[in-house]
Amino acid sequence: MTEFNDLLPNPSEEIKREQKTKKSKFKGLINTVTGGVIGSLLTLTVVSYIDFFPISNENSGMQVTENSGNSKVSGDEITVQKTVANNSSPDSMLIADMVEKASKSIVGIVSMQTQTYDQRNFNQNANSSEKVERGSGTGVVFKIDDKDAYIVTNNHVIEGAQEIEVTVHGGEKTTAELIGSDSLTDLAVIKIDAKYATDTLKFGDSSTLRAGDTVLAIGNPLGLDLSNTVTQGIVSAVNRTIEVATSAGNWGLNVIQTDAAINPGNSGGALVNTSGQVMGINSLKISEDGVEGLGFAIPSNDLVPIINEIMEKGEVERPYIGVGLADMNQIPEMYLQDLPNDVEGGIIVTNVDSNSAAAKAGLQVQDVIISINDTKVKGSDELRKYLYTELEVGDKASFKVYRGSELMTIELTLTSSSSN
Repeated sequence: MTEFNDLLPNPSEEIKREQKTKKSKFKGLINTVTGGVIGSLLTLTVVSYIDFFPISNENSGMQVTENSGNSKVSGDEITVQKTVANNSSPDSMLIADMVEKASKSIVGIVSMQTQTYDQRNFNQNANSSEKVERGSGTGVVFKIDDKDAYIVTNNHVIEGAQEIEVTVHGGEKTTAELIGSDSLTDLAVIKIDAKYATDTLKFGDSSTLRAGDTVLAIGNPLGLDLSNTVTQGIVSAVNRTIEVATSAGNWGLNVIQTDAAINPGNSGGALVNTSGQVMGINSLKISEDGVEGLGFAIPSNDLVPIINEIMEKGEVERPYIGVGLADMNQIPEMYLQDLPNDVEGGIIVTNVDSNSAAAKAGLQVQDVIISINDTKVKGSDELRKYLYTELEVGDKASFKVYRGSELMTIELTLTSSSSN
C-alpha cells in the first residue's frame, strides 16, 4: 500500500518520520472504525430489531411485471398480481378464510450454529460439539416446482447460519438449502424439498397500497411455539425510508409502515392484504419505551426483482469500486486539516483493494471523495445509494477527490461485485 509520504515531493527525513508515525496512527484508527461499523445483523439506527433472543429502494435493474389474473411463474420469473379486494370494507369471515389458506404457505425458520464445549466447564467430552439454535424467524413459500419449494425470508434471519431448519405448516421439520441472499436489502431465498410444501402465496402490487388499507401480518413471534400468529392493522404510510446498518454497509431501506403488531420472530413473514396477496415482507420494528405500532415491511414491488435476480444468479450483482470508506465525522480532524475550509462533507478512503478498478485508477488511502459524476456526496450512504441506483457494471464513474489540499478528478470503469 502506498505510504502517505510517497505523495510528497522530496520530503526531508524528519518529515518522513513524522508522516510515517501519522500514517501508522491513521491505520490503527481505521481498523478500530471498521471493526465498529461492520455487523452481522440488520439493525435500525434507532433500535435493533433482532430475532435472536438466545443471543433496502434498491433497483436491481430487473422489472416488476404485472398481470390481471393470478400470479404465476413465467419461466423462472416471479410476477405480481393486481389487488382485487376492497381493503376498506373487509368481511371478517372472508378474512378468516383467507388467513386459513395463507397460513399454509408460512414456515418457521431456525438458524443453527455449532457450539463447541470444553470439558472444564461442562460435563461432556473435551471439545465435543452440538448444533444449537442461534435465532428464529419466518419465511413465505412463493414457488413450488416438481422438485423444490422456494421460500423468501430476511437475510438477517439466516445470515451466519451453519444449518437452516424449516418447520412447515403442520409441524413437519426439514433442512433448507440457501439459494442466495442480499444483506443490503435484507432478503434471502432458501429452498426445501417440494414434498414438504402444499401451497404458495402470490405477490400483490404494493404500489396500490394507501394509508388506511387493511393489512395482516402472519408469522412466528417469539419462536415456533406461537407459529402462524395473525395480527391485523392498517397501512400507516407508504414509501418510508428507514436508515439501517447492515453487514454490507449503511442503507436507506424503502418500507411500508404498518401498525399491525410485529414482534421478534416475525422477520421474513408476510404482510398480506385482504385478498391474501403478499404486499411486503416484515423486516423491522421500533420498540422503544413509549413507542407502539411502528412496524415496517419491504414492499413487494421492491423485493420481487431481488428475488428474481437471486433465483437466477444466486446473488444481487452491483457495481464495485474497490475501496473501504468511512464518513468524515468518524475521523479526527487532525487527519483532515489540509482540506479547504469550504469542504462541507465527503467520504474518506480507508483501504483500497489492490486488484480493483480504484487501485488501477489511482485512488489512495486518505483521499476524500466529495462527488461522483458531479453529484455531491456527504456520506458513504449517499455514495452507495447513487452507485447502486444510478449506475451499472461497466459504466464510467468520475470522482472529485481531495488529496490533502489538492482537488483532482479520478475516473474508472465499474466492475461487478460478484467477481470480487
